[in-house]
Amino acid sequence: MFEQFYISMQQDIKLFVFFPVLCAVFRGIFIYTYKPYSLKGKWKVVKECFRFGFWWGMDFNAYVFLFSLLLITLPGLVFPYWYSHGNFIRLLCGTIYAVILYAAFVGKMIFYFQFHDTFNGLVLLGRKANKRNLIDVFFNQYHGWTAILGAIPYTFACWFILTLLVRFPSAAYPHFSLPVLSYGFNVLIVLAAGLGFYFFRYGGTLIHDDKPEWDTIPDIVKNDVFLSKAAMDDLVALEYLTEHPMNDSLKHTDEQDMQSFETAAKEIGVALPIQKNPVYMSKRIAKGAIIKPPSHIFLIVGESYGQNYVDPFLQSLHVADGIKSLMNDPSSAVMSNFLSAGIISRPSIVSLMSGIFDAGLELNEREAFWRGTVPTSLPVQLRKLGYHSSYWYGGSLAHGNFQHFCPACGFDRAMAATDFCGPKAPMSWVGVYDGVFLDKTAELIEQDEVHPLQFHFVYTTSNHGPYKMNLEELGFDTERIMPDAPDDVKHNKGIQSMMGTFWYSDQAISNFIKRMKRCYKDSLFIFTGDHGGSCGELQHTSLMQRTYTFRELHCPVFMMQHPDITQDVLAGNRIGGHMNIMPTIMELIGPAGFEYYSLVPPLTEPLSRVVTPYHWLTSETIGDYTDAYYQMLAAVSGEQTHTGNVPYIHISAAERNLSAYLLRHPELLKEADRPSVSSLTFSDKFAKMVHMSDAGE
Repeated sequence: MFEQFYISMQQDIKLFVFFPVLCAVFRGIFIYTYKPYSLKGKWKVVKECFRFGFWWGMDFNAYVFLFSLLLITLPGLVFPYWYSHGNFIRLLCGTIYAVILYAAFVGKMIFYFQFHDTFNGLVLLGRKANKRNLIDVFFNQYHGWTAILGAIPYTFACWFILTLLVRFPSAAYPHFSLPVLSYGFNVLIVLAAGLGFYFFRYGGTLIHDDKPEWDTIPDIVKNDVFLSKAAMDDLVALEYLTEHPMNDSLKHTDEQDMQSFETAAKEIGVALPIQKNPVYMSKRIAKGAIIKPPSHIFLIVGESYGQNYVDPFLQSLHVADGIKSLMNDPSSAVMSNFLSAGIISRPSIVSLMSGIFDAGLELNEREAFWRGTVPTSLPVQLRKLGYHSSYWYGGSLAHGNFQHFCPACGFDRAMAATDFCGPKAPMSWVGVYDGVFLDKTAELIEQDEVHPLQFHFVYTTSNHGPYKMNLEELGFDTERIMPDAPDDVKHNKGIQSMMGTFWYSDQAISNFIKRMKRCYKDSLFIFTGDHGGSCGELQHTSLMQRTYTFRELHCPVFMMQHPDITQDVLAGNRIGGHMNIMPTIMELIGPAGFEYYSLVPPLTEPLSRVVTPYHWLTSETIGDYTDAYYQMLAAVSGEQTHTGNVPYIHISAAERNLSAYLLRHPELLKEADRPSVSSLTFSDKFAKMVHMSDAGE
């Protein structure tokens, strides 16, 4: 019986081999048809594109072997009739799968021609489209009959090639003199089949977390917009679409969105402009500089730096002492109830940069936002004041396509630690260790004597799972750092790994701020986290013995520091959010009459609410729009929840709808050009004002 299994399994392998080759052929046709440039000199990138695409395509192709094994080979061991027709069944199923691949390929070719992208959320719009119109477009605009008729010879060709493959001679089953050797060989073959499937299914690795996916595309490929799309097989693209469904806001009509904007505008108390671009309703006028304009502005975002780490109930851990020492400086203004713009990292970063909410639309992954941006963009507006803007990231810019998004958003340069820290820099799977990254960033900033006014957006990475850094080598010692912590905290390895990593990141960030403060005494520092962060295991220790509150889960830390700043600059506000940072900068340094755009008011004005697509915050409550529940800010446990009328739903909806509206109207996005002559004149005057004030110190 095992001899039959051995021979039949080889037929399954022969069937499987065909499909990665077929997908590579489709990839080659796609590249040849749509390549936007000559491939001369790009063969290394093309080779890597095909290599990565081969393994990524195993998300589907590997199952050809598994299904053939389970549905044909194994039943054939029991049913002779099924075994005798096994090759025919393989040919039939294989040809059907080949036709499915062909249909997906034709669809992708048409979609790319129309939208210059592989399958994305716009595919789902077809569900509400006029079906007759779609059929008409398919046959008349895209020569649908050619595709349908072409399927006939294609199907016969696939059947013929698969027939040749299954008829290819198989290796004979070896016969052994000792039964134990036969049994050992049989076990080895079964194990090899299982491990072989797993190895191919997960893209050439036995480690599930290392399987190919969008974020793991090699930088050399991902830096090329076209080839990064070519690396994704068509069924993989459709699978990705189902895993990342389209935001409902993309389904709206323009009339629906305009009604949403008008309703929200009335609730906020502003008037909509006549222009088609609703972003212009956010125009504001600066009242006049509150602080002496700094030569350097730093917006530093710490990975998962949650407010709860600086709260009193965790003070015995001493893992946030670096930032807390800066918060205690008289020239600091802090806020303990602060909402992030996103619930994960990239949406928060994108929102901080662009001035509009990412709202789960992954604006950084959208080609429209690789070519233009919005008037609310932070670097664009700082450029009007003469600031040269830099983005410093502890990881690779290719993760999230920030090498495309940042320049379009208005940054003069985008810097990746994986590039400027060198190949030998210690790294986690996210990026270069914060200490190394920030030391090198500081060194490069200190070397820049060209630009008199500089803005630096700095984003760290180390405080991120799986927390495998060698903390002892990095200076973390539990008894030295947290001698007063409870024993059940000090002796829990999982907690210590997280707390030690947080401590390392806190020290690196605070040391960076102190270094920049020594170099540029007039600097404005703004520090926050990309989102809330917490250590779940602490809930089960004697330190907490409760669940985290909404505030502790969702609020990142917030601090501003400048020689002219005190806590009074926050106008008595106890609440704020990421999106309030940009207008606050404008009000702090902008001269009277300076025009800027912001969806929300600055922290220098009294706030009654903070609203995001996900949460709302008032001086008394914090709530979640997903489940329509809320907590009092004074709550001491996560169980202390309330339900009731959900406030500010029109504002939250408008925030989501605005970003989707702009995606549907990429013509409204403006290229972040260099400033005009008139704005350069204004910027030069502003820079001179800064230097004159420095000289007068």
